[in-house]
Amino acid sequence: MNELYSIGDVARRTGLSVSAIRFYADEGVVTPTGLTGGGFRQYDVHAIARLELVRTLRDLGAGLEDIRRVLGAETSLHDLAVTHLRLVEDQLRQFRARSAVLRTIVRQHTTTEQVSLMHKLVSMSDDDRDRLIGEFWDFVTDDLDVHPGYVEQLHSKRPHLPEEPSTEQLEAWIELAEIVRDLEFRTALRDFLHRTFGTEQGRLMASPEMMARIERHRKLLLEAQASQQAGVPAESPLARDIAERVAADSARLVTAMTGDHGHDVEKARRGIVDFDRNGRAAQTLARSTGLRLLTKYHSLVATINGTPKPDPERAAALREWMATALRQDPTGG
Repeated sequence: MNELYSIGDVARRTGLSVSAIRFYADEGVVTPTGLTGGGFRQYDVHAIARLELVRTLRDLGAGLEDIRRVLGAETSLHDLAVTHLRLVEDQLRQFRARSAVLRTIVRQHTTTEQVSLMHKLVSMSDDDRDRLIGEFWDFVTDDLDVHPGYVEQLHSKRPHLPEEPSTEQLEAWIELAEIVRDLEFRTALRDFLHRTFGTEQGRLMASPEMMARIERHRKLLLEAQASQQAGVPAESPLARDIAERVAADSARLVTAMTGDHGHDVEKARRGIVDFDRNGRAAQTLARSTGLRLLTKYHSLVATINGTPKPDPERAAALREWMATALRQDPTGG
């Protein structure tokens, strides 16, 4: 015999209130299995299971009509889940955007006008974001007298906000969108690039041949970094071999850039061995407004794109690893 349970027992089993169970019965969503002689509602295990499903779907945000259609087999549970998953994901995107705006407001002294702007920035379409960055680089590289390939490379350094960005990525986009719209930032970066590449040597640095050399050197440094981070001891022959190849390539690169044939491998080697993380390179970065602005731009783009950010500390650790490697006696004595 199918056991029947009182409405109080059903409430305890399902976690629904007695009034909610009565409401679903009155609305025809889950009707009682039967009534006692005194007119009290009773439910069997099948009705209880339906009430548990109702509670779960309500917790997930489903409306009463949607639930009625599922229980009446007018729509499948899968189709309902697909629809509501889409709604929940849309809401999550909106919440992440709001969270990014609120975090920025908390972190900065934000005016009411800026709040409206931030909301517009996080709500931009992909095309609008791309157009904003394109206009920024058009302004910065206007009349820059270098090979078109270098200008194209600058233009390619763009943010690509993922379909489901994290709060950190949205915050980075808000900051990036604000600085690329800022006339002072745009002008300072444009002036830096025009000064840097406004000389014969500067134009040479932006040539396709030099860009290819720089890219080869970058890949060699990435190889060294991978070995260092993999735990290869700086005192090992492998570390020294890598450091020697970096030094040799550095000498070739500097010679190609400057025409100074006196910058031989030994000089490049000494430059690595005498590395000081607070030395000339660090001081140059600290003094150069243009380099800081460019580093800021690339760091924000990396955060948005989920790629490694420029990391001075990591670069310094690599240089120290190579310096230690080159200090070792190559004969093993």
